[in-house]
Amino acid sequence: MRTDKINYVYSIVVENLTKRFGSFTAVNNISFSIKKGEIFGFLGANGAGKTTAMKMMCGLLLPTSGIAKIGGYDLATQSKLIKKNIGYMSQRFSLYDDLTVYENMQLFGTIYKIEKQTLKQRIQESLNELNMNDFAYVLVKSLPLGWKQRLAFATALLHRPQIVFLDEPTSGVDPIVRREFWGLIYKTASTGVTIFVTTHYMDEAEYCERISIMAEGELKLIGTPNELKEQMGVQTIDDIFVKFVNR
Repeated sequence: MRTDKINYVYSIVVENLTKRFGSFTAVNNISFSIKKGEIFGFLGANGAGKTTAMKMMCGLLLPTSGIAKIGGYDLATQSKLIKKNIGYMSQRFSLYDDLTVYENMQLFGTIYKIEKQTLKQRIQESLNELNMNDFAYVLVKSLPLGWKQRLAFATALLHRPQIVFLDEPTSGVDPIVRREFWGLIYKTASTGVTIFVTTHYMDEAEYCERISIMAEGELKLIGTPNELKEQMGVQTIDDIFVKFVNR
């Protein structure tokens, strides 16, 4: 099945997903669905279980129990296909500092087995989109962090995945760069790509169409930012966290 031919409503469906490590339950019976083209925020403090949940959805960890369909693929039996057909951008910059911008994109495109001429065209399109033509043959280690993050995002999209997982993608960059990066996220989502993003910036949570909040391995809240603010009787997402932690 090719991901660009999928025509179902939901890109991600999770039902009663659980992950235990011995006697410790990292993710406890979580359920939710995410529509195609939706920007979904996955929030929670360190140790809440969100990283473990994301690793399962990326096919990197198998669940102890429960069901997950990622891009139409079953997590229990098709984890290799999930990894092949999603995009992923880690919190820590994961490209190669000792390669140029072009070489990094070429390397990752080759790993995803993109045909040579198609890859060349996609790299050029990405460089145009990012206004990075003048930096194509510059070593990545010479780039500011904001440019590196844009490059990592573009590289995660080279194989045209329909779902992209972003793990705190703007961590450590200044507010202007964060806003510019979210412009790229919105543009990508407008093409039908589903964006699953974790962030610890509460103002960024407001940019998501829906958000969820995890704590102690459980999914405690889920809804649009306005729905959750109304439900909790507060003005900001930051207030939700304060109220949620102290209740």
